[in-house]
Amino acid sequence: MKLSVLIPVYNERYLVAELVRRVLVAPLPEGVGREIIIVDDGSRDGTVEVVAKMESEHPDQIRFIQHEKNQGKGAAVRTAIREASGDFAIFQDADLEYDPRDYERLLEPLLSGQADVVYGSRFLPSQRRRVLYFWHSLGNRFLTLLSNMFTNLNLTDMETCYKVFRTEVLKTIPIRSNDFGLEPEITAKVSKRGLRLYEVPISYDGRTYLEGKKIGWRDGLRALYVILKYHFIDDLYDEKTGHAILSDLSRAHRFNRWMADIIRPELGHSVLEVGAGIGNLTSQLLPRERYIASDFDDLHLDVLQNLAMNRVGLDVHRLDASEAEGYAGFRGDIDSIVCLNVLEHIPQAAASLKNFYDSLAPGGRVIILVPQGKWLFCPLDEALEHVKRYSPQELREELEAAGFEVEKVRHFNRIGVIGWFLNGKLLRRVQLAKIQLKIYDSLVWLWRGIDRFLPWHGLSVIAVGRKPE
Repeated sequence: MKLSVLIPVYNERYLVAELVRRVLVAPLPEGVGREIIIVDDGSRDGTVEVVAKMESEHPDQIRFIQHEKNQGKGAAVRTAIREASGDFAIFQDADLEYDPRDYERLLEPLLSGQADVVYGSRFLPSQRRRVLYFWHSLGNRFLTLLSNMFTNLNLTDMETCYKVFRTEVLKTIPIRSNDFGLEPEITAKVSKRGLRLYEVPISYDGRTYLEGKKIGWRDGLRALYVILKYHFIDDLYDEKTGHAILSDLSRAHRFNRWMADIIRPELGHSVLEVGAGIGNLTSQLLPRERYIASDFDDLHLDVLQNLAMNRVGLDVHRLDASEAEGYAGFRGDIDSIVCLNVLEHIPQAAASLKNFYDSLAPGGRVIILVPQGKWLFCPLDEALEHVKRYSPQELREELEAAGFEVEKVRHFNRIGVIGWFLNGKLLRRVQLAKIQLKIYDSLVWLWRGIDRFLPWHGLSVIAVGRKPE
């Protein structure tokens, strides 16, 4: 395993060499190597020459990248993240305020599998802490308090430099701030993504402004703005639009409750949810004697693991719906399978339905929800990586071919057809407008009441199949 140490540097000629030396010799857990990625952000004081010399002396461990002009800490960190190849990545300032000897302590929750992100707190009890500015400390605590109010976290030190991530997670978080706004921005996104976040105490040797400290009151005002901005703006995924859509839908609580209310009466006591995503429905369908939330996407599994931490009876399982091997651990022990918005992603769904049939106990049920209406296929479907949209008859025939007795087929969310047609077919959008989702979700009480009276098919179709005794 490997730790990527990401060091943004700007005009630190007299300190950076000592800092890098400390990073090179810092103790790491057994079996963990290191790489050091230094991004110079337009220094003009000789820093470039110092770092270039160190790179030549340690070419296997140090990689040096230069920005032609100063852009800010956030921009330098963004560049370093792109180059990181380790399993974990830590932010490290180029001065001597933070001690690399704390790396072992910071990595412990990540190596044990408990955390996706670890913050090093200057305000938790630690072995030593330099006593410095009261008002500066108070400002940090105030910004942390404000951030906690908007993120619903209980951090003690949001503005800390030491943030350690699983690199595969960090690379999917978009960083838009070019300056010190990086800290509240990434904290807001960690919270909204539902990542498992831990804090550990660290030592801190802060420096004075005479010694070169760069952050000031203007950066504090900027942090206030960023906290508010990313409370209202959901910009959580750097890669797939489908992840962003699922994240938006997770906030449609009334809609998810409506869907769960339809599915819940069909469930038994031992449930397998195939393609649980980020748990939009999982939390609605609990508790059960046994509930297995499965998915194949690493980002989704991260969120599900966080959801399962304190839930009795909830297990998380990596599962490809069409691969029979993944079902071996619970074949015949499941009385209900929930599969919502999954089959439309699979070119040959017959293999998945056969796996469902074989995994269920006799008399068990499968509840399938798929998008309905081939004529509605549009860029929104492509963004979600849909292979097709179903007709009710097609879904019935596929279930019967797998051996199920089809008990129910019903349309769901007829009013949603209007929004899907408007956004996807007419406007050719690849993401749903958040304001539309909020308005739609606030009126779910109305849509639930009129759904069965609308004279067209639903945006989705739900089928319940039963495995014969």
